[in-house]
Amino acid sequence: MSELQKSFAKSRLAKLPLQPPTGPSMQPLDEEVSHDDDSSSTSSTGTIVPSPSRQLFARPGRGSVQQTTLPWTDYFTQELYLTQIDTPNNTKITHHVYLTPPADSSSPLFVMHHGAGSSGLSFAACAGEIRKIIPKAGILSIDARDHGSTAVTHASDEDGGEGIELDLSLETLNRDLVFVVRETQSRMGWESLPDLVLVGHSLGGAVITDVARQGELGSKVLAYAVLDVVEGSAMDALQSMETYLMTRPSRFPSITSGIEWHTRSRTIRNKTSARVSVPSLLYEDPNSPDPTKPWIWRTNLSATKPFWENWFVGLSRKFLDARGGKLLLLAGTDRLDKELMIGQMQGKYQLQVLPEAGHFIQEDQPAKTAQILVDFYKRNDRSALVLPPKVADLQASAAMKKGAGIGAGAGAGASAGGLFKKI
Repeated sequence: MSELQKSFAKSRLAKLPLQPPTGPSMQPLDEEVSHDDDSSSTSSTGTIVPSPSRQLFARPGRGSVQQTTLPWTDYFTQELYLTQIDTPNNTKITHHVYLTPPADSSSPLFVMHHGAGSSGLSFAACAGEIRKIIPKAGILSIDARDHGSTAVTHASDEDGGEGIELDLSLETLNRDLVFVVRETQSRMGWESLPDLVLVGHSLGGAVITDVARQGELGSKVLAYAVLDVVEGSAMDALQSMETYLMTRPSRFPSITSGIEWHTRSRTIRNKTSARVSVPSLLYEDPNSPDPTKPWIWRTNLSATKPFWENWFVGLSRKFLDARGGKLLLLAGTDRLDKELMIGQMQGKYQLQVLPEAGHFIQEDQPAKTAQILVDFYKRNDRSALVLPPKVADLQASAAMKKGAGIGAGAGAGASAGGLFKKI
């Protein structure tokens, strides 16, 4: 290199900054947060970039953007605690629900039921997206018993529920959902229920299908949507459920580490949704045997094993037989069983597939899920239907037109005759 080239290189290097540049394009992977993660579950080439500046395997700091929790008030306007006394079993169930009431009597109410181990906040991000499309729509998202903030205690004991046998049978969850909807109506002072669209994910799909099939909410149920559960694949998945439960962490050092596990394991693929839903899945155990990991699961999924088969047996037939519009939203067509494949070919229900989502469709793709649910509601909205006139009305209208035609013809003929005479 000549002296002139060396001099030029030194002058250029002197102008460069001492520290590497920082900015949005240089943020660590964990801080790149989008509200709706559209990355495919089968390809990670868009997210894994082996560059030192990306800090791919660095543990996020306490102030990391995506690990901070989001409050439920960002998505719902209020919460309700609804008390139910089960006299035969001498138990008191305090149902907890998240609610955004419909703006008026003509607006729909989307009733959401989560899956096993989740909570009502599993639908938080999706609820926010629905309200963006239909600002007047109402959302009611429940915490099932022994999930979230819904508690079961002895009716005579306010301090605890020790000794109460776990009851998560489909029949019990059916009664709970009907009670919550009716009690919400009473608490809010609604003269009648608004038009209902029932939406259930996984176990919740089995519950809302059973409610629709039983018809206990009457004609107010316009339609129901089942998210990523069908009988055949659900029964097959139960064989590996215990193995899955053994492999997931039983305790966490903090809420943020729980959020991190959900997103890094791709259990929930949308960071924003994980930030609002995961905190409701954990609670801090004051008597933790490991003080470094005091946060444990609110719902003991292993204890629900006796009910697994009860949830899903007969689901496909009930889904096809229940009254109202039907939507099945799946993460992959491979989840369809034979009965549903035949029903789909016969046009008995609407099928939508979101292959870019995982099992938690409403959390992974809240905006797309919301748009599908809104379109589904609009297709089944009775107020938008133009009904054909009654036969009696058609006959009366035809008679009136016939009489008017005769009179008009006579007048026209007389006028024409007078004209011809003049000519």
